[in-house]
Amino acid sequence: MAKRNQTLGEFIIENQNAFLYSTGELSKLINAIRLAAKVVNHEVNKAGLIDILGTSGDVNVQGEDQQKLDVLANNKFIQTLSNREIVCGIASEEEDDFVAINSLDKKHQNKYVVLFDPLDGSSNIDVNVSVGTIFSIYRRVTPIGGPVTMEDFLQPGRKQVAAGYIVYGTSTMLVYTTGHGVNGFTLNPAIGTFYLSHPDMKYPEDGQIYSVNEGNYIHFSEGVKKYIKYCQMEEEDRPYTSRYIGSLVSDFHRNMIKGGVFLYPKSSRAKEGKLRLLYECNPMAFLAEQSGGKASDGFHPILDIEPKELHQRVPFFCGSKNMVEKIEEYMKIYG
Repeated sequence: MAKRNQTLGEFIIENQNAFLYSTGELSKLINAIRLAAKVVNHEVNKAGLIDILGTSGDVNVQGEDQQKLDVLANNKFIQTLSNREIVCGIASEEEDDFVAINSLDKKHQNKYVVLFDPLDGSSNIDVNVSVGTIFSIYRRVTPIGGPVTMEDFLQPGRKQVAAGYIVYGTSTMLVYTTGHGVNGFTLNPAIGTFYLSHPDMKYPEDGQIYSVNEGNYIHFSEGVKKYIKYCQMEEEDRPYTSRYIGSLVSDFHRNMIKGGVFLYPKSSRAKEGKLRLLYECNPMAFLAEQSGGKASDGFHPILDIEPKELHQRVPFFCGSKNMVEKIEEYMKIYG
């Protein structure tokens, strides 16, 4: 039973037997992510004091300008996970291809792959708005002993063994699931320890918040436009409140606590949607379902989508169950 103010380390040890494959490796992996998160948090918190604001001058595989902190966070997570020798492969939103990790004994005995968005919402750093890291963990499907392949990364979200995010805000929180509910841990910066502050987090079935970039309204499909108008209608339980930070981690975190829905649909300018299935949508969908929420592409559960490529994009609707189902109703009728 989770106890408030329990440390993350104590929580991992106490709940290790609940993991499907209880050999200790997944626990070590979560601990490695915890360490990398503390390093990135330290850098984020001094972003205005040293030269790590603004763009790096490079463009990532997504065609987006890389922020200096994108590069720093990406390198820190890859370095930390590689040095611990607990994963056989890593895929990052900032990398063109996956990174294979060889064990010192060259026998490829590690069982897990990690996919992550090192700094979601990084363009907000310059204006001191909350950003985050999103991670997703799978058990490899190719034989242990051989090198990792693309097949190990292109798994549907239902196969995730763990997923979570770190939000670097007024306080730094690590929120994750291993398929047994969702728990949030807040960092005490004075001693560098995460403590359980939000045990057994749950999405309210309904909410009053909708989060969408309404500047793209004219480019949305008719179903999405109709839903937004529904949210704005003067009814007994509406209009809803529009709240959009532009950082998926921050919008998701607020909606999970207060009740709400996040929308990033496809549009005439983003035919497949903008968010990445493997780095953003799958881990957030896993967290949503584990906390009583729902995640959909408008027609199907996100976790049931079969990935075709490493940087695949999909439409994304995620949040309180009843709100997502209402969106699906509009999509079914109007498209």
